[in-house]
Amino acid sequence: MSTQKTETKKTDLAFGKENYILMLAGLAFIVVGFILMTGGGSNDPNVFSEEIFSFRRITLAPIIVITGFVIEIFAIMKKPKD
Repeated sequence: MSTQKTETKKTDLAFGKENYILMLAGLAFIVVGFILMTGGGSNDPNVFSEEIFSFRRITLAPIIVITGFVIEIFAIMKKPKD
């Protein structure tokens, strides 16, 4: 008679819980950054609106989007705790 080893299969995810939380935070930063970039257009195509060159759209929103991408990279590269 042969003896059989009972092995319990543990499904390991690629990332840990903390990694997924960081990924969601990074995604939230990216979405908020793109929302801040919206608007500033003119209803009349013949009228130019200076509102598109506001600090929020030109400086703040891209910084927030880049911060979100940095958080995403960190979340992917971070080693999950065992």
